[in-house]
Amino acid sequence: MTLDQKITEVRKVLDTVQADYAPAAFANSFGAEDMVLMDLIARYYPDIGIFTLDTGRLPEETYSLMKKVADRYGIRVPVYFPDPAAVEAYVAQNGPNGFYDSVELRKSCCHIRKVEPLKRALSGKRAWITGLRRDQAPTRKDLAQSEFDAGNGLQKFSPLLDWSLSDVWDYLKRFDVPYNALHDKGYASIGCAPCTRAITPGEDIRAGRWWWEDPEIKECGLHPDKRRASASSVFVEKKPVVEDLALSYQER
Repeated sequence: MTLDQKITEVRKVLDTVQADYAPAAFANSFGAEDMVLMDLIARYYPDIGIFTLDTGRLPEETYSLMKKVADRYGIRVPVYFPDPAAVEAYVAQNGPNGFYDSVELRKSCCHIRKVEPLKRALSGKRAWITGLRRDQAPTRKDLAQSEFDAGNGLQKFSPLLDWSLSDVWDYLKRFDVPYNALHDKGYASIGCAPCTRAITPGEDIRAGRWWWEDPEIKECGLHPDKRRASASSVFVEKKPVVEDLALSYQER
């Protein structure tokens, strides 16, 4: 499909969300994909809410983009922060950068700073919208454009799931959409400052996120790895025992 056709398909999804799933909200991380959706939602979908998560460890460039968004669209995006007591307890026990010490500690940090605030942001909502794309990571190959998010108890939509990275940048350039300045410095995927680095030519787009971990399993917990959820099913006396999806969502 051409870019115009892909935009039309995305708008069909957003039309459905606004009409049939109110109240719905878009989780904006201020990455390149999310800025495509930010532009579309801000211009055409006033009934879809927008929010972001501030982990307390974001790079300065992300905050600068928040200001540009406010100036461009006249929208000051609501921000959800982690529980201060949980952050204090984590740092007291593991140090400010304990997430480098093990995958478990990294996931624990992500749960405190991302997963729990997301649950608060989605409370009372019927659907949420993400900027996920299938070719971002192995953990995202099996996602669906619309699927039930068991961990948060609502429908989850990913309108850009089949877009390529070039589609994203073609859109941003055509409509002169502001984007994170770190992208011009080699940062393909942007999260918390200590867990994000620039990538070199030829590296995977997500190589700069938690680069010390196995790319086949690294996720922050906001988006569960469906492959692992499927593989975790076991059979006892011919009766399936499937792991609690809500719990597994929180742990990833």
